[in-house]
Amino acid sequence: MSTVTASHSTLDTKTIARTAILIALLIALQYATRPLGQLVTGSCVNLILAVSALLCGAVSGCIVAIVSPFFAYLLGISPQIWLAPAIACGNAAFVLILALLGRKLGGIRGGAAGVVAAALCKFAVLNVLVVRLLIPMGNLPAKVAAQFSWPQLVTALVGGCLALAIVPQLKKALKD
Repeated sequence: MSTVTASHSTLDTKTIARTAILIALLIALQYATRPLGQLVTGSCVNLILAVSALLCGAVSGCIVAIVSPFFAYLLGISPQIWLAPAIACGNAAFVLILALLGRKLGGIRGGAAGVVAAALCKFAVLNVLVVRLLIPMGNLPAKVAAQFSWPQLVTALVGGCLALAIVPQLKKALKD
């Protein structure tokens, strides 16, 4: 089996394939849930981000996290392309914290603590980068800023909790 070493993780062929499948699922969910609004689409996106972090690890999670906002822009979900790198940073913070704590903490309480910490971190990163820096610089309307406030925390919590319910079943089915 071939491997690619990235930072402190190893990506084997199986993990690369799973990452590609998760990206495809992410795009399909973004497209399918787009008419349902931010709370549904955001929760689905965060579900995929959390699954990638918990099932495949930090590197895989970061790959999915980084491509997500660019596809969101292409699908008409994200308001401005120049916000995508900041959104990618918030997503990456979510998956890194979740992958790190998911590995260190076990059980339901540990998983829940990881989701809460990761969601709060994502919320903080997006609040600083998007709401406090980029939106004022771009002179965007208040409704754009509202998209990057409390809904980000809610959708990260919902997606993360759903992932906690799904990942053990996926690991069992995949015999991981």
